[in-house]
Amino acid sequence: MSKFWSPLVSSLVPYVPGEQPKMANLVKLNTNENPFGPSPKVIEAIQAELNDSLRLYPDPEGESLRQTIAGYHSVTPEQVFLGNGSDEVLAHIFYALFQHGQPVLFPDVTYSFYPVYCGLYNIEGKKILLNDSFEINPEDYKQPNGGIIFPNPNAPTGRYLDLEHVETILQANPERVVVVDEAYIDFGGDTAITLVDKYPNLLVSQTLSKARSLAGLRVGFAIGHPDLVEALNRVKNSFNSYPLDRLALAGAKAAYEDEAWFQKSCKGVISERERVTKALEGLNFEVLPSKANFVFTRHREKSGESLSKALREQGIIVRHFNKPRISDFLRITVGTPEQNDALITGLESL
Repeated sequence: MSKFWSPLVSSLVPYVPGEQPKMANLVKLNTNENPFGPSPKVIEAIQAELNDSLRLYPDPEGESLRQTIAGYHSVTPEQVFLGNGSDEVLAHIFYALFQHGQPVLFPDVTYSFYPVYCGLYNIEGKKILLNDSFEINPEDYKQPNGGIIFPNPNAPTGRYLDLEHVETILQANPERVVVVDEAYIDFGGDTAITLVDKYPNLLVSQTLSKARSLAGLRVGFAIGHPDLVEALNRVKNSFNSYPLDRLALAGAKAAYEDEAWFQKSCKGVISERERVTKALEGLNFEVLPSKANFVFTRHREKSGESLSKALREQGIIVRHFNKPRISDFLRITVGTPEQNDALITGLESL
């Protein structure tokens, strides 16, 4: 601990991102990156921006991209907020909308950045237990709170909550913001963006990192009532007025304009996810139903830690969480057919 640290910094427990190993010939299935790559039109759009205009600041409002996203989701640009990846969007949400002197509710097995944001902004967080099948029970969110947030599909479980149950949570909390974090929604779920005009307390966050294969570009957004977006803009413009650079704005817009590539990529991931699931079940694994680009699974006899280590020795990296309730589970990203074959063959040998 440095003597120059503030008391807050000393108390923080930071988020630990998925490992980015430097090993050669690696089968990397630990960080939920899309195996199929971005649209060629994205590369073309970025290359077109590599000119003298880089000396100029980007559009701080990202107007063109906001219009594109708004049109795609049948909302207005005033309902769209842009950020440097959905993690920054979520950080602004916690600061702008969850400061109500009551605990923010989120599942006990979920995205581990939520408690980190609570620590950073001195917000009380309350973990709500998933049921024995690792599902969200909407009835558990009918209690006093300062806001609610959950991923849908959930991470790391991959389980999806139908929109009727999302509405149950919204209806029970009309005076609090409910945030649905949809990083993985495009791999089989229905987006809650269709509900934002019905519920002014609903905010939906998404990212271009997963289904649109742009994890390296860092583009995220939120859609909700203009009043909620205005709160986020106030925080953004008090923190960093230019969160998205020219390359990110151009690439993200091009990604939304190539619907055929997007649909092909999603279908490819879904097809491989089902194949991997069947193979795992044939090897005596329990696999939770997934609507994401990963599966959450545990072997009925072997520990998650031992399997993770054994796979690593074969150059196959998966995510193991040494945490209560899920210590025997592995979160395995759906890779290319070749990567998935290597995973299955590696597990068969074990």
